[in-house]
Amino acid sequence: MSELKKRLSSILESPKHNTEEKLEKVCHLLDQEISYFNWTGFYFKNGDKNELKLGPYVGAETDHVIIPYGKGICGQVAVSNETFIVPDVHLQDNYLSCSIDTKAEIVVPIFKNGENIGQIDIDSHTIDPFTKEDLELLEWLCNEVSKIL
Repeated sequence: MSELKKRLSSILESPKHNTEEKLEKVCHLLDQEISYFNWTGFYFKNGDKNELKLGPYVGAETDHVIIPYGKGICGQVAVSNETFIVPDVHLQDNYLSCSIDTKAEIVVPIFKNGENIGQIDIDSHTIDPFTKEDLELLEWLCNEVSKIL
């Protein structure tokens, strides 16, 4: 994972790209390097509204461009301010399906100055794939992403 962290840091610190391009490159790298990350994207608070707006992502197109707070896993994380890991989405209430292939999901919030401003959302086509190392990597990444926002 430390090699992956170095590569992610390099993307985030690059002066050649704007923030959106950096986040898209982060999504691509995670998608390439972690085989069970099958949809990787960012959602951010949509202005003063109690909703999330889709940012850069890699994976199948989604209808969930706007997600109201409290709806689905992403909307719940926007309210709870806590990471949410769903080992099997078919057993989860209040789940918004992006794809019939999705079997598991992890959502990690991004905080800036103590405020939950967004999140990284990862779907997997594998049941219960996410490890402690994945969680640690994503929490580290969200902290690093907050520095460029």
